[in-house]
Amino acid sequence: MAEKQKILVVDDSSLMRTIITTMVKKNDALEVVGQASDGEMAIQLFKEQSPHIVTMDITMPKVDGLAAVKEIMKINPNTKILVVTAQNDEAMAIRAMKAGAMGFLGKPFNEQTLSEAIKGLLA
Repeated sequence: MAEKQKILVVDDSSLMRTIITTMVKKNDALEVVGQASDGEMAIQLFKEQSPHIVTMDITMPKVDGLAAVKEIMKINPNTKILVVTAQNDEAMAIRAMKAGAMGFLGKPFNEQTLSEAIKGLLA
């Protein structure tokens, strides 16, 4: 069996972290290795856990999602980052991609759109 893809879930909303984690756990190929409530914690957990995939909120305390994406890409440029944000507009999507994100998912989303977005990262 293939090694599970490790995933780090980053969102300042504990409810949103729980929703994403619950959805991700339904996919046997993925393993949630951590959750962070801000960009600073995300970068720390990233260094400790070396996940393959990160779901990243944009609007968070301390270090915002875009800054965290840039920092994570410096540590490992092969990381697949899916930005999951309520700031669902083209300008934010472009900024996220320029920062290094490979995918962009607007809130609200459902299990299918999250699953498809993660599959897209892995393809």
